[in-house]
Amino acid sequence: MGPTVNGAPPRSRSYDARRRQEAAEEARKRVLASSRALFLAQGYGRTTIAAIARAAGVSKEFIYKGFGGKPGLVRAIFEQSLLGAGGPPAEERSDRAKATTTDPRELMEQFGRFIAEISPLGSPVYLLIRDAAASGDQDMLGLLRDVDDERYQRMLHNARQVLVRGFLRPGLTVDEVADVFFMCTSPELYETLVLKRGWSAERFGTFMARTLAANLLPDR
Repeated sequence: MGPTVNGAPPRSRSYDARRRQEAAEEARKRVLASSRALFLAQGYGRTTIAAIARAAGVSKEFIYKGFGGKPGLVRAIFEQSLLGAGGPPAEERSDRAKATTTDPRELMEQFGRFIAEISPLGSPVYLLIRDAAASGDQDMLGLLRDVDDERYQRMLHNARQVLVRGFLRPGLTVDEVADVFFMCTSPELYETLVLKRGWSAERFGTFMARTLAANLLPDR
């Protein structure tokens, strides 16, 4: 063991700990990237922890310790998707937009851009969960219920925030507004228009912005 200064551990020890933390975080990122690629290419049932570990260059034990198995991995890649494409988390940017934007139609356009950013990341993972749940997998059935409830709670939060700003058509209730947001962020709608009909994500986001404005804002 190296010398100490005033009883403090050697500086190299903290450096080594930081290097280990950085290496573990890089390994975690590789696991998430490999999991996403394999799950979406092969499906939930056919993808194994062993295959993910090989692709990510880690041990199976690392995955089980960090994620608890396949259900935990799917939840982790879904939650990662909701952060958006980079920078501050999408929810943080959305809350800032709702608090600071003064033009209600511009706010709906921003919502559309958030939908265009997040849907290509999150919707395929949601559809993976849905399909695995439909096959009878109980873990995925529970996860499907969880992510649907979490998305609705987020839309309820959005509804309360925009109602407070006084932007919306008179007479709308918070539940009605939340339902419109819930519909416009539906992975099934993304599946229909983008995956099946070939729309671009940008076109889909613009359509959702117009749908939000048509259903929530006063007539001009």
